Amino acid sequence: MGRHSLPHASGAGAADPRPRPRRRTVTLAIALVLTVAAGGAAAAGGGLFSIGSSCQDSAVHITVAASPDLAPALKAIAGQAHERGVTSDGRCIDVAVTARESYEVAAALGSGRGAGVQAWVPDSDLWVDGVTARSGAIQITKAGNVASSPVGVAMVPSAAESLGWPAKTYTWAELADASTRDDRLRLGAADPAHSATGLLALTRIGGAPDPAKGDGIRTAALAKSLSPRTSGSDGQVLDTLPRDSSAAEQSDPTHNQALFLSEQAAFAHNTSSDRGLGLDVFYPDDGSPRLDYPFALVDRPRLTTDESRAALRFLTFAGEPAGQRVLQRSGFRTADDGVSGALVAKAGGRAPQPFDRAAGEPLPEKAVEETLGTWTITVQSARITAVVDASASMSQPVPGTGRTRMDVTKAALLQALATFTTEDEIGLWKFSTRLDGDRDYRVLVPTRRLGDQEGGNAQRARLAAAFNALNPVPNGATGLYDTTLAAYKQATSGYAKGRFNAVVLLTDGVNEDPGSISRADLVSRLRQLADPERPVPLIAIAVGPDADRAEVEDIAKATGGSGQEVTDPAQIHSVILKAIVRAAALSHG
Repeated sequence: MGRHSLPHASGAGAADPRPRPRRRTVTLAIALVLTVAAGGAAAAGGGLFSIGSSCQDSAVHITVAASPDLAPALKAIAGQAHERGVTSDGRCIDVAVTARESYEVAAALGSGRGAGVQAWVPDSDLWVDGVTARSGAIQITKAGNVASSPVGVAMVPSAAESLGWPAKTYTWAELADASTRDDRLRLGAADPAHSATGLLALTRIGGAPDPAKGDGIRTAALAKSLSPRTSGSDGQVLDTLPRDSSAAEQSDPTHNQALFLSEQAAFAHNTSSDRGLGLDVFYPDDGSPRLDYPFALVDRPRLTTDESRAALRFLTFAGEPAGQRVLQRSGFRTADDGVSGALVAKAGGRAPQPFDRAAGEPLPEKAVEETLGTWTITVQSARITAVVDASASMSQPVPGTGRTRMDVTKAALLQALATFTTEDEIGLWKFSTRLDGDRDYRVLVPTRRLGDQEGGNAQRARLAAAFNALNPVPNGATGLYDTTLAAYKQATSGYAKGRFNAVVLLTDGVNEDPGSISRADLVSRLRQLADPERPVPLIAIAVGPDADRAEVEDIAKATGGSGQEVTDPAQIHSVILKAIVRAAALSHG
């Protein structure tokens, strides 16, 4: 997942999230048109770029699902296209724009279900990339970007003034720390699992270096404080603001004083006739990620040539001056050579806030996935049992690190532990062969709440000590199958409703216990234990060159989980978070 500054009294928009976006949009659209057409001559001769009042045949009907913030502008542009008789190959185009939440369309397309549209314009490439990464998903073909809008922190005037707006500028981390430090500065957001705005802001904060604490700890801490103040969508989060400046409204603990918000959302709020309090916007010093509104064809192989060409003709029309003016009047940025001072002022921005800073590189996909994983397990709370291979092969060195597989695995597990809160339930098993009588496994720390105290020692401290004490068993083999079945039985019998339940299994080899059940028997029994109403996905991670990715994938899929492969145990933490995101999406899809 991932793509993503910011008043000079000049320009009519600002940088789209990527270099030279308008030209790229037109170029991509034309290239796709020429692909679906018989050739360049047919495109020109067919009137692809003409605007006229007559149509040779009946209109080509196109339905576009658009992010709710963009949908009104696209509807207006579609109306203009109709009024001007815009044609594709001599046929009028009739474009119907429907407002659909980006996460809802992404869920439908990612699961392989159709969305009933020929084109889709979510608010961020995050959604498109998430769909394309899913096996069995509907094919999505990006053709360009319609507009952009930077993400910042919007505040009611009293809160902004308390932080020195507009003269004082902040980094993302400083704004987050201010909100968690001061109870009066109540920060809210749309759910990062449903909102690109919320997810991009949280990722940007988590990626800021902090010498006092690990990045994962900061993200988890902010997620925990943010979770009670989240709303289901970007539209709903604005309803959490106080309606006026009265003492009662300002002191009401249910009202947020600050929000992660796009510039366009702040613009729409501030220019609304029933806005309540206006908003001031902080544009962080270290850069604002962007909503970039990609235009994508949906299930292109199933579209007719006329439908594909008509959809792309609509995209090119939206990039022409008339369409650009509609987008700018709605608070979107459309060009890459200036920022509209009027737009920024209406959105609540003012110098010296760095609203005109050039867009930076898109946030790394890995960082976005890790943030979403942390959010998932922080907000929902987790019940996870980690099952770690302690066979002799875990003593082998990891090339270029000077450490063994077990050393690096322990470090990754300790890093992951830091992202869990006191409400999460975490346990630890290790396995080899015959570790406890005839058993191939041993329960080192039972799965319990991290904040639980026993003998004055919290569960978190017990786990940290147990992780550090993990060592390979001399001459130990890999008792994979019996251990997997036992751990999964324990996890399903101890299912905790309302939590994300999972078993995380790490192994660097294949099953080496000749007395164990067979793989076929294991898969069959896991399927019997798995219950869609009480999901407990097995996240099986093959570590190193000796592990069998196909085997762990086969085993994990029986539970609704996934098999992963890492060549370097240092990747374990990010792989776990990525797998959690996908498992959570499937359990709610």
